[in-house]
Amino acid sequence: MYQVSRFENKRGFGLIDVIVSIGIIAVLFGGIFLVYFSILDLVNNIESRTAASEVLNGQIEVIRNLAYSDVGLQGGAPAGVIPQQKTLQNGDFIFVVNTVIRNIDDPFDGTLGSNPNDTSPADYKLVEFKISCPNCKKFVPLSMTTTVAPKNLEGASTAGSLFVNVFDANGLPVPEASVHVVNSIVAPTINLTDATNNNGILQLVGVPTSSQSYQIDVSKSGYSAEKTYAIGDPLNPNPVKPHATVAVGQVTQISFAIDKLGAIRTRTSDYLCVPIANKNFSVKGSKLIGTTPDVYKFSTSSTTGIDGEKIINGVEWDNYSFTLADTGSDILGTIPFTPANLSPSSTLDFRFVLRPAAPESLLVTVKDAATGAILPEATVTLSKAGFSKTLITGHNYLTQTDWSSSNYDSQDGGVETEAVPGRITLTQNGGIYSTTTISWLVSKTFDLGGSSSTFYSISWSPTSQPAQTGAGSLQIQLAANNDNVTWSFIGPDGTDDTFYTISSSTINQIHNGNRYLRYRVYMQTDDENFTPQLNDLTIEFNGVCVPLSQVLFNNLSAGDYMITVNANGYTEGSSSVAISGNWQQIEVLMYH
Repeated sequence: MYQVSRFENKRGFGLIDVIVSIGIIAVLFGGIFLVYFSILDLVNNIESRTAASEVLNGQIEVIRNLAYSDVGLQGGAPAGVIPQQKTLQNGDFIFVVNTVIRNIDDPFDGTLGSNPNDTSPADYKLVEFKISCPNCKKFVPLSMTTTVAPKNLEGASTAGSLFVNVFDANGLPVPEASVHVVNSIVAPTINLTDATNNNGILQLVGVPTSSQSYQIDVSKSGYSAEKTYAIGDPLNPNPVKPHATVAVGQVTQISFAIDKLGAIRTRTSDYLCVPIANKNFSVKGSKLIGTTPDVYKFSTSSTTGIDGEKIINGVEWDNYSFTLADTGSDILGTIPFTPANLSPSSTLDFRFVLRPAAPESLLVTVKDAATGAILPEATVTLSKAGFSKTLITGHNYLTQTDWSSSNYDSQDGGVETEAVPGRITLTQNGGIYSTTTISWLVSKTFDLGGSSSTFYSISWSPTSQPAQTGAGSLQIQLAANNDNVTWSFIGPDGTDDTFYTISSSTINQIHNGNRYLRYRVYMQTDDENFTPQLNDLTIEFNGVCVPLSQVLFNNLSAGDYMITVNANGYTEGSSSVAISGNWQQIEVLMYH
């Protein structure tokens, strides 16, 4: 009988088994590999730090063997023979050693300017070494500090002290701020860089005296910078912060304010947020570095790009004024007002809202007199003999006056848009109008630029239709959304069963908060010889790019005008203005 071998039921290794086995082996060897290199890094790091410690100990020994008068920095205060930075090698490692030496005014025997007054404030010297290894992996810099005291009693001092205080925009101290001090008048000259302590102070005790010759620059990575300036410089003859003076036995205290940098994003667009490219503008801060004449710390000119935007980075906190340099545009308003505030470590978004230039335009800005805050919903009337026009701050208008050349989304074929440009009627068939159908036209989409919208009213002309066309011969519904897809047309009660039939009707607030808008016009007639007619349609609204507290009057004639402003909770404001240029502006302050 045939016997089945016990080995014939055994299966060999499949492809999946092999792949799994290789994966396990790879993980094991990968772990061993990582452990090996971690140990190697640790050994190398121990070796480098041991070598660095030996270098630091050697530098301490150098200090101990120097004469006390030589313990100081080349170009530093106190002056001496020690370089501020030097490169040293120990074995295979190359190190960079930075040295800081300061005179210390110990409070044990009083301090300079206090009670008791220490007339020889340089009691001893503090020496700090910091060592780094640029070519070492994962090397953490080391530091070592020691003090050096004179063998004999202090003598009378002929020096003074310079205290540098550095704080931020909130008046809080800025530690580790870099302070660069240069004085080329004294001998030996001083050219040192040091850092503020945890209280934002750098105290230089026992520095040589000199008048208005200590040049000080303060900075920190990611922060703004501030410095002193020489008196008489042609570009800044009368600096606000001149180079510092140090007098015998006196403490000179000088303060600097720095903080984290921000950015300014400037945009140019119309009131529907459509970008307007290549507009020239200038930006100027309010901080002065000189007076008589005024010299501003920040002032620049730039141009918005093809996207109507320009970002300026590395700008310090301040109030910034913006000016448009473009004769082809009128400013409809700015968002926010100018000047506008930039806070530390933030971005200031500023927008010029523009329209094509029109002869004799006037921008009226309405502000709270006490706070400078915006005042939306203020009624502004501009008038003179034979002329009066009223606008409301924070309101603008979508207006359509021409539907020819298919300037709409769709229609049922019963609406005529081409016969007379700027007018729509029913379509004639054989010289008469249908009395049995209701025809319709859906407008193009209006993009308000954002969802922060409010709709106020809808109006049209003519405001009434021929009596022969019958009641309700012209009816309108609105639809709004944020997806530009879902169009549900409704009337004044928020349902699809009602229609806007009276010009200047209030729009249902259900549409608020939507970015996209359309309207649908319905037309019908009771008399085959008469048709309803629409010459223009206007929707009053507010959107994200509509200035909230400004209005622009344009196409004015030259002359003297009166401005009258009314706002809820304020007394009536008024001002007179002479219109004489292409574009000008005026502010009206409102009082409670």
